[in-house]
Amino acid sequence: MPRSSSHEGSKDRSSRAVRASARQVKRGRILVIDDEPIIGAAVRRTLCKEHDVTVVASAREALDLIASGQSFDLLLSDVMMPNMTGMDLFAELARREPEASRRMVFFTGGAFTERAIQFLETVPNEHVEKPFDPERLRSFVRDRIR
Repeated sequence: MPRSSSHEGSKDRSSRAVRASARQVKRGRILVIDDEPIIGAAVRRTLCKEHDVTVVASAREALDLIASGQSFDLLLSDVMMPNMTGMDLFAELARREPEASRRMVFFTGGAFTERAIQFLETVPNEHVEKPFDPERLRSFVRDRIR
């Protein structure tokens, strides 16, 4: 019976390691901004196995985190929130931290104002419909964090 050399066994282990690492997802830092605690919890649960997820309940909290020097690979923000909307957050980030504003993705879930409709039609950022499908959200985030 032919035996493989230790070099061939090493090559086989090496190629398995390369294939396994190709399947691995880059662990990203995600900031979720949504005034609905259930949505924030659902997004965290959906993404936390592959990414570090921070959830805040207001756009003001998000601004404070970013102003404190924290950086995120992706910001997932509700469009419609009380006090400061996702649209307001986008405008403020575009002024203060333009790179962060480019990494924003908006959650949309109906009950739009005319302003929100116009905003989503003109802003170059992507949006995800609520309710979201967990696997589609994971895939969406994976595609953007490389």
